[in-house]
Amino acid sequence: MWLSMKELEHQLVVPRTARYFTLGEIEGELDSVWFVCHGYGQLASEFIRSASALEHERRLVIAPEGLSRFYHEDHKTVGASWMTKEDRDHEMADYVRYLDLLHDQIFQLVSRSAVQVTVLGFSQGTATASRWAVRGAVSVDHLVLWGQALPPELDDETSLAPLRSLRLSLVCGTRDELFPKTQREEQRLRLARHAVPFTETEFPGGHRLDDDTLRRLAT
Repeated sequence: MWLSMKELEHQLVVPRTARYFTLGEIEGELDSVWFVCHGYGQLASEFIRSASALEHERRLVIAPEGLSRFYHEDHKTVGASWMTKEDRDHEMADYVRYLDLLHDQIFQLVSRSAVQVTVLGFSQGTATASRWAVRGAVSVDHLVLWGQALPPELDDETSLAPLRSLRLSLVCGTRDELFPKTQREEQRLRLARHAVPFTETEFPGGHRLDDDTLRRLAT
């Protein structure tokens, strides 16, 4: 008689290669460093091009790429994702650790005390940027959440306390159908409930980065 056995889940931490792109000279005299986290289905190479308005001789822009790549529906175009709902806790821990390592590598070459550090998250990347700012071993001066809200689990005193010590900017296009007004209002109420100060910026457009807004945020 054949007896079935209960399936058991296991995890194994493995080394892997992560990819990132930069805009600017890391050896230059810098006064700011930006980490920009792409949205779902994008690649870091295309996302850093969309952030080219940030280019400045004293600014370094770094675009890390999500660890999970996949083919879009055309089976030709490749995109990347930061995580899915499957095994989510480990995926979040993995990308926070990855971004911490990237941060450490950059600041082996750049004087941290000489620069302002901004972390920008766009769309799915807002959750990545938020979790990194809250859970990572990194000191962030300015957090920009663009086109999406804080992840839902960041809704208590402990998790949101780190946001009070930085500059928080919320950005959205006036025609952004992927970030409706109801979600924006819920985010405002959440931040107000926990006494987290923030500024809001809107620009005429949809679910995308905007050059003029990027330049204003960088001043």
